[in-house]
Amino acid sequence: MRHVRAAVTAAPGAPFTLRDAVLEDPRPCEVLVRTTAVGICHTDLGMRDTWPAALTPMVFGHEGAGVVEAVGAEVTGLAPGDRVCLTFASCGACEQCAAGHPAYCLGARARNFSGGRADGTTPLSLDGAPLHAGFFGQSSFATHTVVHRRGVVKVPSDLPPQVAAPLGCSGQTGAGTVLNRLRPEPGSALVVLGAGGVGLSALMAAVAVGCDPVVAVDPVPSRRALAVALGARAALEPGDGLVAALREITGGGAHHVVETTGRADMARPALAALRPRGELALLGIGGEVAFDVMGLLSRGVRVHGVLEGDSDPGRFVPELIALRTRGLFPIDRLVTTFPFEDIEAAVAAMRDGSAVKPVLTFGDPGAG
Repeated sequence: MRHVRAAVTAAPGAPFTLRDAVLEDPRPCEVLVRTTAVGICHTDLGMRDTWPAALTPMVFGHEGAGVVEAVGAEVTGLAPGDRVCLTFASCGACEQCAAGHPAYCLGARARNFSGGRADGTTPLSLDGAPLHAGFFGQSSFATHTVVHRRGVVKVPSDLPPQVAAPLGCSGQTGAGTVLNRLRPEPGSALVVLGAGGVGLSALMAAVAVGCDPVVAVDPVPSRRALAVALGARAALEPGDGLVAALREITGGGAHHVVETTGRADMARPALAALRPRGELALLGIGGEVAFDVMGLLSRGVRVHGVLEGDSDPGRFVPELIALRTRGLFPIDRLVTTFPFEDIEAAVAAMRDGSAVKPVLTFGDPGAG
């Protein structure tokens, strides 16, 4: 057991409050990680606001990076002192995991969204009572976390933790959608709707493989400017005339559109911006979206639903790090750091658009 500091959500929609909690030692298949950085994702905020009251108090956080402090007896390939990136949980045994698509693990819900481990237990306690955790298999809004071996990816020791952290979710979600699912040909036109951490990761991947033109759409001027600096030919504001402008820039319509905003009202312009036989990737729309099925059929359009970039993190995260080393995936440019204690300030910066990817950092290596 060890004492840790965690950002606790006491009830659905409640702010994050730093509390002292107790963390169990790792089980045989688990790894104890001292958190050095953790990204904040819109998913953390959306889930915090809608999380079941029965599963509170709860610790969120799912873009962790850190240093291994201990490994369970069954863990191989990791040792204390290793620098790691934390990612989503998967079983490793079902048909989807075996096929290299762990984002669609048949046991994903219990392992990522149940408020605990797959067996219903939680490694955290607060004031002697269970503290729900296990969000994306990690709950890394804490100074330490216990993670199943499959959710831990070793990274180079010289990779800054604030860069490693977003690779576990937003980086691989955006880039993986392009590289693993859409697989565009060089010279194909690609549009990204939403220039947040996921959208700009998709944009960087598209630029890296030679898509041209690459176009971003976002209401925040600073994010549009960053998109252009990262290689977009144009960055447009949403609104009237958007589809016409996109079709003109792309020479009659995009080959690929990546929708990252999660807004149902963006699905229709996303489809309209495609050329015949184009492909639309939906990354986060909640609820129902109505499609003109005959319009899809007559134009041969394909619609993809994509989770976590359809990536196998153990393979794909190192590929992204290699792209960064070559200067082709400068994810550093998306990051703004905040001390862990300023988590609510980081949330505000994400919501007002002033920070693309807020990353919390932990000051005292011996904390906890």
